[in-house]
Amino acid sequence: MLRTTLAVVGRIFLAAGTLLGLFVAYLLWGTGVSESHSQAALAQQFHARAQAAKTAGPAAYSPVLPGYAIGIIQIPKIGLEKYLVEGTGESDLQKGPGHYTGTPLPGQPGNVAIAGHRTTYGAPFYNLDALKPGDPIHITMLSGTTYTYDVTGSQVVSPSDVAVVAPTKDNRLTLTTCNPRFSASTRLIVSARLVGAATPAPVTPASSTRTQLTSSPTNLTSGQSGAIPEIVLFAVLGIAVWLASWAASRRLRWWAWMGGTPVFLVVLYFFFENLVRILPASV
Repeated sequence: MLRTTLAVVGRIFLAAGTLLGLFVAYLLWGTGVSESHSQAALAQQFHARAQAAKTAGPAAYSPVLPGYAIGIIQIPKIGLEKYLVEGTGESDLQKGPGHYTGTPLPGQPGNVAIAGHRTTYGAPFYNLDALKPGDPIHITMLSGTTYTYDVTGSQVVSPSDVAVVAPTKDNRLTLTTCNPRFSASTRLIVSARLVGAATPAPVTPASSTRTQLTSSPTNLTSGQSGAIPEIVLFAVLGIAVWLASWAASRRLRWWAWMGGTPVFLVVLYFFFENLVRILPASV
């Protein structure tokens, strides 16, 4: 009886360990699949709006809306080229680097702020710590204009330090991400200076900046509770597939697992995709 109990407990721990390992793999690599699809969609959207702007003028891409592509950010030093999305909510940053709503748009006067994931969803800012003073950062906007910022330095701050994205009199770019990698205990901040003159356009009111910062993934916040029904659904489906495979294996042996495993992994992928939505958000 004791041996049977220990065997069952051992199998439970083995299954739990396997699921945990698969979840970690999903976070590190699986989320990149989702980000890749989002980047493809942003690319199509960006070029369509840029083309429309050639005939309709700036009205074709105004106003700037959360979740929409607003530019392309390129950092040659770390091999980065991503479509830039408006907003820094968790759903925004799952698509790519996000522009802090409430700060100026790239090329405008003031402190332009952009956040990005460092270890998940394509990890666009994974090597942000490699940037040194003088390294260029290019941002191409829907108008076709490319703005260049030269890195001036970097620092590590507390997650609650919102001063780094506060309005400034000089024209700069501030990039934020989690620090160290695989942790959200601090924030890595990279600052850069605009090369040349800023575009003479009205600066987006910065009054909402502090609210945006304290509610965005640059701080640990709760996830989306609306994902719970989907989590339960895919959990039930996963258990059902596993039980069906186990029952079929008694007659078909390993053939049952050959057919059931791919289905189980697909269900598990969608389970993880919804599970990550309710976890504390981080960059």
